Amino acid sequence: MTTVSTEPHSSSRTTYRSLFAVREFRVLFAGMLVYSLGFEFEILGLSVLVYAQTRSAFLAALAFGIGFAPQALGGALFTSIADRLPPRTVITTGLLIRAAPGLLIGLLPGMPVAAMLALVGVTAMAAPVFSAAISGLVSDVLTGDRYVLGRSILSLTNAGTQILGLGIGGAILVLLPARRLLLVAGGALVLSAFIRLGLRSRPARAASPSARAGVVAGMRGTVRATFAGNARLFADSRVRGLLLAQWLPAWFVVGAESLIVPYTESLGHPASAAGPLLAAMPAAMLIGDVVIGRFCRPATRERLAFPLALLLGVPLLVFALRPPLVIAGVVLFVAGLGFGYQLGIQRAFLNSVPAELRGQAFGLNATGLMGGQGVLPPITGAVAVLAGTSGAMALAGAATILAVLTLRRPLTPRPLPPTAP
Repeated sequence: MTTVSTEPHSSSRTTYRSLFAVREFRVLFAGMLVYSLGFEFEILGLSVLVYAQTRSAFLAALAFGIGFAPQALGGALFTSIADRLPPRTVITTGLLIRAAPGLLIGLLPGMPVAAMLALVGVTAMAAPVFSAAISGLVSDVLTGDRYVLGRSILSLTNAGTQILGLGIGGAILVLLPARRLLLVAGGALVLSAFIRLGLRSRPARAASPSARAGVVAGMRGTVRATFAGNARLFADSRVRGLLLAQWLPAWFVVGAESLIVPYTESLGHPASAAGPLLAAMPAAMLIGDVVIGRFCRPATRERLAFPLALLLGVPLLVFALRPPLVIAGVVLFVAGLGFGYQLGIQRAFLNSVPAELRGQAFGLNATGLMGGQGVLPPITGAVAVLAGTSGAMALAGAATILAVLTLRRPLTPRPLPPTAP
């Protein structure tokens, strides 16, 4: 069983060079990069293909989001697999499952739209298990402050591919039809499955069900173990607080972000003018993570967690004044810098969870983030019907501030409890 690192706080800053000197981290980074690009290619290609076949904006939007919502269900039911099976097996299997939609849709031109959507939705449930296994393995490969910076790099990879993946995918669509882009997505995910060749074999963290129990019994045991593990994590007030600290501010900010296009149109601009505003937060998150992760000492990052979390919400209050497009972009950029707060609580979160539930804890965190990102946009949209788009965005900022103030304790550094030998 892997134990939590007990190395003391270092006053020195960890460098990116020291991270990439670790072979297994280089392998994980490359696999995550290819996986993220493949995922962006898939949702873009599917959305374009569905719209071309149906001319329905609703179905195209549904296709764009179908890879996200089911992740909450998969995370709620199956993340214990990340600890009950060897991580290398979980990662490889998850990547191959996620590759199936792009390959099948790309190779079978007659597949109905409903079947395409169902295929992507079902396989998306494997994503939280894959993410949990990757996150758990990072904590095995990197220790102490290198772990925090390693998590930052993976977060940067996800944020960066949201910008680059859609741009590269759009460029590919100029040369190739959407079905070919889906094949590229599937091929990228199959390619990333070969990361297992560069990973050391490790045993499962927790006991896995006996093969003799059968598939159905094993699945029931997995679901029961997932529920039991989640209940155990939530019963710990420190873990619960740190989970909520990672979830709630991000949920409300995403709710505001979901109104960028209608806000742009409310100012009399075409929807296409929303592009810079949509890119403002991800770009700021990239910059903030680099600055906070690379140039701040560990103790400084932890002290900055609370004020940076407040920074997520405070600028959004400006939307109550209906700022022009340029000012709105600046506001969103400044707010996006606040996402660096999560780096300040990563070490505390890692040290607060039991080693045998580490993978599931990261899976639960990813599940909560995905679930909130699926629920808050329609709620914020409903508020916009009553308060107007700008009013709803400002209210989302106020809700972010209230959540951060409520969660001040987990967002404030305090001495870690002693870990068991």
